[in-house]
Amino acid sequence: MSIDFGDISAFLAVVRAGGFRDAARSTGDSASRLSEAVRRLEARLGVRLFHRTTRSVELTPVGRELADRLRPALAEVDLALDVVNGYRERIAGRLKLNVPVSAARLVLPDILPPFLAAYPDIHLEIVAEDTFVDLVASGCDAGIRYDERLEQDMIAVPIGPRRQRYALAASPAYLDRHGRPAHPRNLLAHNCIRSRFASGAIAPWELEKDGEVFNVDPTGQLIVGTGASELIVAAATGGVGIMGLFEDWIRPHFSSGALEPVLEEWWPSFSGPYLYYPGRRLVPAPLRALIDFVKARAAAPDQAVRLQSATASSSMASA
Repeated sequence: MSIDFGDISAFLAVVRAGGFRDAARSTGDSASRLSEAVRRLEARLGVRLFHRTTRSVELTPVGRELADRLRPALAEVDLALDVVNGYRERIAGRLKLNVPVSAARLVLPDILPPFLAAYPDIHLEIVAEDTFVDLVASGCDAGIRYDERLEQDMIAVPIGPRRQRYALAASPAYLDRHGRPAHPRNLLAHNCIRSRFASGAIAPWELEKDGEVFNVDPTGQLIVGTGASELIVAAATGGVGIMGLFEDWIRPHFSSGALEPVLEEWWPSFSGPYLYYPGRRLVPAPLRALIDFVKARAAAPDQAVRLQSATASSSMASA
């Protein structure tokens, strides 16, 4: 069966946008041309792909199944075509990363400015969220996660600081009023600000000292979603209670005196994050450039790593 590739692209554009008009705005095409392309595809397949009304456009069951199967296939086509970038003098293209909010705050600010300066023809999109995602299904080329959250069958490249600590802190005013905990068990008597993951879970605080691990699940007046860490910091500096967050995130507040370390000798350390991507796919040129850039920085941490596009384009071998 011969199907026009443009009709398939039009169909997926409408699926992504949720309607013909929004798809027309995102693609620069007209709604009528997209509608005609979908009609041709439906006629060729002999099935209806959308339920259309004057107010809405919804996928039929067969349309939904077709879209689910086409997305990864079209992603592979895009990657195959992007390999052509490897033969160009300047690496160009789009790169989309899915990263946790902590990485967007603590890891990427040191990396992205020099990377984008070295590759001015790369267009980068960052999706910052703390939910687990399927990279391929979400349309992302790569992601950043910690080792315990890495998906299977992924290639992982260390990125950012290799050791981090989870810190507890509170405002001096709060500790003056309620006392300073001497042991993790004392946290049960304090107003603790907790974080809830997108899954709904609230993980206990796992603290460690001299090989002794102590898990504590304190309570408090305030629970904040993991994507709103700034609110946690604001509440803690405002005297609400004891908070837990990455040490690097709240270190400036220690320096200013707005926050005071709590049970510092019990802060657990853990390995740093990884840049990860599917290992069974062609690696697009922009992602290859980022991988090489990150590896070069890790190899020369005390030097300003300046990768020229022409040099990087000659090292396009697989990791």
